[in-house]
Amino acid sequence: MNPTELIQRFTELLRRPPVTWWDVLDILVVSILIYELLKLIRGTRGVQLALGMLLVVALFYVSLGLQLETLNWLIRNIIGYVVFAAIVLLQADIRRALVHLGRGRLFRWFDRNVSDDDTVEELVVATTTLSSRKIGAIIVFERSIGLRNYIESGIVLDAKLTYDLVVSIFQRTSPLHDGAVIVQGDRVAAAACFLPLTVNPRLSRELGSRHRAAIGVTEENDSVAVVVSEETGRMSIVEDGDLEFDIDPARLRARLRSVVTLRRARGKNKQAGYSLG
Repeated sequence: MNPTELIQRFTELLRRPPVTWWDVLDILVVSILIYELLKLIRGTRGVQLALGMLLVVALFYVSLGLQLETLNWLIRNIIGYVVFAAIVLLQADIRRALVHLGRGRLFRWFDRNVSDDDTVEELVVATTTLSSRKIGAIIVFERSIGLRNYIESGIVLDAKLTYDLVVSIFQRTSPLHDGAVIVQGDRVAAAACFLPLTVNPRLSRELGSRHRAAIGVTEENDSVAVVVSEETGRMSIVEDGDLEFDIDPARLRARLRSVVTLRRARGKNKQAGYSLG
């Protein structure tokens, strides 16, 4: 390519039509897709594949610019086979990416009711089981105010909330038994979390550390905590520092459903002052 052709191409580039809002939107969408793709392949074999593909693309344009006909012909003929080979070699990573896409907020909106009901049932059954076995537990539900500082004090799990997981965490032989479990939506964010103890002098001295921790964390934010007493097996629920003793599974189910409903409402209008029914 001689200097005259370079100048002509540069002149054509400058003569392109002005950028519109649709162009900005187009660039924004592509940028988001690239960002999400980079997050998905981070720490996987896809990183090496992406670097290899970038190298092949760079070689292709270098061969065009320097008129390396043999290299250009070779790249044009093997690129299709490289794509098929990548699909075969990275099928597990591709499957994981599609699952991640299906779990996005847009798609979760359609099955949110079913997911919330399943989450509540899993929690009620797990808490009732722990109560019947007199295994102490404290479970904190995040609402509009984040609990990241408490999550970072424990062991981060970010796992789907299930009956088996909750019961396993609070087994006396489990290293995660001491401390609280923090729930975000339908996922267990962390276990073995440290919570602040209440300093309210009016509370009964008979309250143990779990109940005091549940009161302490709900005094500082809008979270709701469920506590199972290790001595009596009684279930309690705490909101805004108010402790309700000895609730049955039906009452617990109703209160947890209220937590789910309020979590949605607060996520929309960011208002305080809601209370459980």
